Amino acid sequence: MVYSATYRRPAHVDSSTASTISLEEKTKSLRGSVDSGSTASLRGIPSALSFDKIISGGTCPPCTTRDFMNYLIHIELSAENLQFFLWYIDYCKRFEQLPAGERALAPEWTAAQAEAAVQSAQVQAVGQKKVSPEAAALFKGTDFAGRTTVTVTETGTNPFCTPPRTPGVEKDEKSSVDVQSISNDGTSTLIGSHKSVQGKAAGAFANADLKWQPFTVQPFREEVARVITTYIADGTPRELNLSARERIAVLHALKNTTHPSAFRSVAATVEWSLRYQAHPNFIRWAICNGNRPRVIFARGLGVVTILFGFIAAILITLSDVGRGWRALAAIGWVIGISTLIAAWKGMCVVLHGMHHRHLRPWELFAEDDDASANYDLNKSSFDSLGSSNSYEDQPWVAKYEKRNLIRKVFDREVWIQEPALRQIQDTIFLQALAGALLISAVCSGIFVALPKGGFF
Repeated sequence: MVYSATYRRPAHVDSSTASTISLEEKTKSLRGSVDSGSTASLRGIPSALSFDKIISGGTCPPCTTRDFMNYLIHIELSAENLQFFLWYIDYCKRFEQLPAGERALAPEWTAAQAEAAVQSAQVQAVGQKKVSPEAAALFKGTDFAGRTTVTVTETGTNPFCTPPRTPGVEKDEKSSVDVQSISNDGTSTLIGSHKSVQGKAAGAFANADLKWQPFTVQPFREEVARVITTYIADGTPRELNLSARERIAVLHALKNTTHPSAFRSVAATVEWSLRYQAHPNFIRWAICNGNRPRVIFARGLGVVTILFGFIAAILITLSDVGRGWRALAAIGWVIGISTLIAAWKGMCVVLHGMHHRHLRPWELFAEDDDASANYDLNKSSFDSLGSSNSYEDQPWVAKYEKRNLIRKVFDREVWIQEPALRQIQDTIFLQALAGALLISAVCSGIFVALPKGGFF
């Protein structure tokens, strides 16, 4: 079974697209996706490979949630979006399972409250102008004295004055989660530095001119503090790509409540990026069954085959044989053009004939001695409150760079298990074959119509 003859794979969505769309438009698009049940309405994505299917675990390799996570880590470099989204879904479920008395301690944060908080913060930012002590002395005694805020230009003059800041992630800085212990029931639990988490959270709130209240009776307050120091604050290990307005809005909300609605604006931004940017790009990437060296090799092979077809057609035309023999050049044209069209879309026809794909670089060494390291990386990528998503120091990176080019072209293969992906590849191959037959027929007609050369 194949899809329509006019099928086209998903177009690449640039990351800058999200910045041109307002939060209201994103929310409206997401509401439409939820009402329709999936994002299958996106061009080139069948319902079997929709975003909701992948997240719910209804797909097979290479289109599973783990494959999606690996793509975001190694290719798009935005795995924090999926990590936060999975945490948020789980957080909403756990919050709803709380007793009614505990849920009442964290009231819902409405959209009107969020908008009012942001506007108040913007007015406050405009009203407070930071000036040096010299300028403040000039304004002293005038009408402008009350509209300025004096800042200390040299912190060294007061050793006891340390302005609040949001610490960045430095090489020699310990992670906020640095101790691992095993609980009595045998489950592995991450125990972070409480003071470090609270200090970073306080710094994030101080940058937004808010007062942090870490000790409250609201549920999941400690976990919310970890989320702030992992995803929200500036310089965090998995900092989300949020605008200043969105960051202020979520911090204002989290200052007052731990209700899931406090993350409403951030969750909408993250989900929109996943559904309408990362997901189409992931499906487009998954369609490619060969690595880059193999695809380049297939393109070169297609060009060479086409040239051989033209050389054969020219020699036969210049010879003394009958015109019908010139149509034999179409064999080379069909093979070469179909190979070139498929390679242009990232597919190798040889691999497609077996419904195989190349193993990804991070999958190649999974069975080697560093299998435990790869397992730890995959495990940590699904840890919602883990460290950064950097993979440059993984053992497979250096090993793959040293790999011979010929070996990369003919790397290890694995069978494609996802039926919907195989159907997409079948459709692309048939389109390539149909295009090759049409072009070859035109070229054959032109050469057959030429007069006989008779040179040999």
